[in-house]
Amino acid sequence: MNAPHAPLPLLTFPDADKSPLSIRAKALVFFDPRSHEVRDEVERLAPLPQPVLIHGETGTGKELLARHIHRASERPGLFVAVSCSALSRNYADAELFGYAPGAHNGPVGSRAGWFGSANGGTLYLDEIADLPLSLQQKLLRVLQEREVLRVGAREPVPVDVRLVAATSIDLGQAVKAGKFLEGLQQYLHDGNLTLPPLRERIGDIQPLAEYFLGVHAQRLELPVPQIASDTQRALEGYSWPGNIRELENVIHFALLVSPDEEIRPEHLNFSGGVAGADDGTKLSEGALERLVRQPGVEAQLRALLQRLEHERG
Repeated sequence: MNAPHAPLPLLTFPDADKSPLSIRAKALVFFDPRSHEVRDEVERLAPLPQPVLIHGETGTGKELLARHIHRASERPGLFVAVSCSALSRNYADAELFGYAPGAHNGPVGSRAGWFGSANGGTLYLDEIADLPLSLQQKLLRVLQEREVLRVGAREPVPVDVRLVAATSIDLGQAVKAGKFLEGLQQYLHDGNLTLPPLRERIGDIQPLAEYFLGVHAQRLELPVPQIASDTQRALEGYSWPGNIRELENVIHFALLVSPDEEIRPEHLNFSGGVAGADDGTKLSEGALERLVRQPGVEAQLRALLQRLEHERG
């Protein structure tokens, strides 16, 4: 029998990439057996030159996993993360592939494009299915030929880029619907990696909850409360439609409204209501009064509610 692997260290974003209103999953652990399977597959794929496609629901930590794959690959270049849904409709070609001097007057920051910036490193394309078909075709050609023809240029430029892409949809269905290029799906096929939703990684919930509790307590200069055993059961029994980023929101909220040294189920603001509240949807008046009396909490709660609205909208 093989000896069990030690869990990977906690994966988090670099400080420069952190934002209090970020809607990304900002931490990832590998305690649950399902996570062990992901870790083993990552260790197999990371040293290989082939592209990787990470499939997982929103908020599961796909970008963190992509960053770990880049680090484990030991490629000397940069890790460059691009949200395909955020690319400009008019300038996406120049944003991705770059442009020749004098060939472009739009708001694109780098002549090298994202591909040029990732040369020697890893390009992470989040929600790759959001790329228009015309760009998917050019992307596949660039990946296969390992050279980029920038907008307005006459000669292609060699590039050495490892692609790690992510999607929250079934690309096979998108191919059948005519919305995704079959050749690009086939190019990504051998590097398929599935990151299960948090509800299927129950063993990861408690370590992540404790991590987020410590991070937010330190930032707010508050003592770190304990997570009661019935609270842990409530966390592990919830379906987590928003995955890890929803868990962080719930823990952040619970820290703000818990009046003592223990977080109870009634402090958990699950989607659709607060666990343990009398009517299932409202905090008690006493809890609200205690909340607004704490120094600095009003601003923190306002930011948290803005973040929740952003995610649910």
